[in-house]
Amino acid sequence: MNQPSAKAPKTALVLTGGGARAAYQVGVLLAVAKLSQHRRQNPFPILCGTSAGAINAASIACLADNFSKAVAVLANFWRNMHASQIYRSDPLGITKSGAHWISMLTLGWLIRSRPRSLLDNSPLREVLSKHFDFGGIARSIDNGALHALSISASGYESGDNINFFQGHASAEPWHRVQRIGIRSTIGVDHLLASSAIPFIFPATKIHREFFGDGSMRQLAPISPAIHLGAERVLIVGAGRKNEHQERRRVDNHPSLAQIAGHALSSIFLDSLAVDIERMQRINRTLAAIPPELRTNGDIPLRPIKALIISPSERLERLAAENAHTLPWAMRMMLGGIGGMNRRNGTLTSYLLFEKPYTQALIDLGYADTMARSTEVGDFLEL
Repeated sequence: MNQPSAKAPKTALVLTGGGARAAYQVGVLLAVAKLSQHRRQNPFPILCGTSAGAINAASIACLADNFSKAVAVLANFWRNMHASQIYRSDPLGITKSGAHWISMLTLGWLIRSRPRSLLDNSPLREVLSKHFDFGGIARSIDNGALHALSISASGYESGDNINFFQGHASAEPWHRVQRIGIRSTIGVDHLLASSAIPFIFPATKIHREFFGDGSMRQLAPISPAIHLGAERVLIVGAGRKNEHQERRRVDNHPSLAQIAGHALSSIFLDSLAVDIERMQRINRTLAAIPPELRTNGDIPLRPIKALIISPSERLERLAAENAHTLPWAMRMMLGGIGGMNRRNGTLTSYLLFEKPYTQALIDLGYADTMARSTEVGDFLEL
């Protein structure tokens, strides 16, 4: 078996969180596969995923020895998406969850079994267990198609952002302030933990600690790729580079859905924007230092080439247009907290796991990437 060289230049793919928004990443990968002259060859020996992006990264890692097939399998999954594959969206499931919460709020001192989350994501565990061949990760590493896969999750007890990675023997663990890299054999629990959106999905226990969504307290989303040896990083975001909207006068108090959507956007989007800005600043600083001085001065930093692809449209608008495709029980629940309002589609954009919406995101990701085909091809040397 061919062992990958620890010294070879490595390109990393960083897939961020965002719930249903992660379908956009699939469109980007379809475009990369289309542009590649060697479609079986994996252009991303380092794969780093967080939240729903962790599921996409792991899916590619399982079939990394045939990149075009891996992308096609992933695209088929998202193109045929139904909310019932991710969480219980049937009337009984939604009613049971709602009744549990109401009982806790009104009769908390009598309730022994407290609800763990708003939604039950047990269907996702079943889907991942059935469709993912996690043994393919080790095979891809052994045959040189993959250097490492990293999955980020947030520890509720420690407060640390843990990066579970499976990779080549040359990949070493790391420890920074609230950021730890731990060698592990990636499985279903890692993906469930990484994608456990706070309050919405339940935490997952790995070893001795419960973990939630990897986007929480993720101070440096790009750092796992750098620790694993990346010299180039393709980053696929879940929101536009500038989500800012003009301030306008409002008289009504924000709905619960608007507040929840705002909170999720701060978790999924803000830390990535800050980390990208930090990386660009370090690159500019290093560019001003002569290479020989960097080497002789033992400066433990290296320039990282980066390309960021993010949606050209506001995804909450697409979500609002497709919100009617949700199961009626979910529409009723979201409607009760203001989530079906066309002006407040942010929360819905994270929970709308239905194929009209996910297909629209795939198409957008593909179009955005193909519009930059020359830039993408040059960056990845396709």
